[in-house]
Amino acid sequence: MADNERLLPHDIEAEEAVLGSLLIDPDAILKVVTFLKREDFYDDTHASIYEACVSLYQRGDAINQITVAHELNRLERLERVGGASYLSHVIGAVPTSVHVEYYGHIVERMSVMRRLISAGSRIAAIGYEAGPDIDESLSRAEDALFNVRMRESSRDFVSVRDVLDGYLDQVGKTPEEGQDAIAHIRTGYPGLDEVLGGLQRSDLVILAARPSIGKTTLAMDIARRAAVGQGACVAVFSLEMSAESVVERMLAAQADVDFWHVRLGRFLDRDERRIMSASGQLSETKVYIDDTPQVGTVSIRSKAKRLHFEHNLDLVIIDYLQLIQGDGRRETRVQELSQITRSLKLLARELDVPVIAVSQLSRAVEWRTSHEPILADLRESGTIEQDADIVMFIYREDKYVDEEEWNRLHNIMGEPYPKNIADVIIAKHRNGPLGRVKLRFVDRAVRFDSIDQESTKTSSFA
Repeated sequence: MADNERLLPHDIEAEEAVLGSLLIDPDAILKVVTFLKREDFYDDTHASIYEACVSLYQRGDAINQITVAHELNRLERLERVGGASYLSHVIGAVPTSVHVEYYGHIVERMSVMRRLISAGSRIAAIGYEAGPDIDESLSRAEDALFNVRMRESSRDFVSVRDVLDGYLDQVGKTPEEGQDAIAHIRTGYPGLDEVLGGLQRSDLVILAARPSIGKTTLAMDIARRAAVGQGACVAVFSLEMSAESVVERMLAAQADVDFWHVRLGRFLDRDERRIMSASGQLSETKVYIDDTPQVGTVSIRSKAKRLHFEHNLDLVIIDYLQLIQGDGRRETRVQELSQITRSLKLLARELDVPVIAVSQLSRAVEWRTSHEPILADLRESGTIEQDADIVMFIYREDKYVDEEEWNRLHNIMGEPYPKNIADVIIAKHRNGPLGRVKLRFVDRAVRFDSIDQESTKTSSFA
């Protein structure tokens, strides 16, 4: 028999057994409703009956032959499914509801196989198109398979009640209470976490500064602290540094030893003990680094999704934004950057993880009397400001004013020269307050540490 003449995988008996179990045991639906969907049923009659059962369950009504028949009649589907006599038939198809979950997984498995066949057809069609962009074609093919695994579907309107139910179910829970995912990712800096409430899922965070101010260092510190301190799974796309350089920085920061000694592999005995301990800690983390130097948003999205399916990502960090390749179909670099930031925001939403994108600032910072960054410094870079949920700047006054000039301008006792002091300025916070947090740059270990003082924040929202 030719492939196109073969029946798609299905199991009518298992479908009937599921429905019969639901009709004889009102509580049976609790065992299958979390994974079994209407579209998993091969027979449309069975799909309609199951949908009626789910509707009753959602309203809190009892599920039995009478109520299901009434619901189907209300929807004008009772005669279409064979009437009350067919409901009696499926009840007779199963003696007990004990194995309803087993039957349900059979139905689900057959559904997955049908979707896999459909995905194969779509992939074949993509191949026959022979499109000019290989990455785009591969991404579409991967998406077809990913959708089978994730059951992705277009989102529709949801009621406030449904959203609140999910919110109230999560509030106050801890990982020990059964949460599979980390509710929010801590940066590892108490002052910063106080202002941000941690890094929230689906947020696009822009971390921007002028060169040599420490934006990459802070991004890698957040990755390290989240992975070590919270067990977060972190994907790092390092477009500027090699994976070895990233790990050497993390090792020096974690061990609190001189980075240059780590770089050269020359260190004292006491440092060696620290490095071995830090190496053991970092080896246990779930940090994955991709150091492909020339990468586009299609590749980032594809790689991040693949890692997410394999390891359940909690955080994505990209260093840095201006090195990401555009798709080549935009007239200007500004338009390319706009497309890139929109893609990164979609990635955050799609994977439901925070995405931190490190960004350069324009030279306008250097030309002003005050070198402190403002949102306008991003405006030459497309729609970064509009697409981002959070925009953070790093500002270090000691990079612009030497100690002698500082003392001349600040002839005030008790105001020391801010050597290695960085202000992290939260200039945009879509769902929270603005503010600033002071951190200390530890030059030898190439890391930022918290300063024991309260963060400053305003009540305004941006």
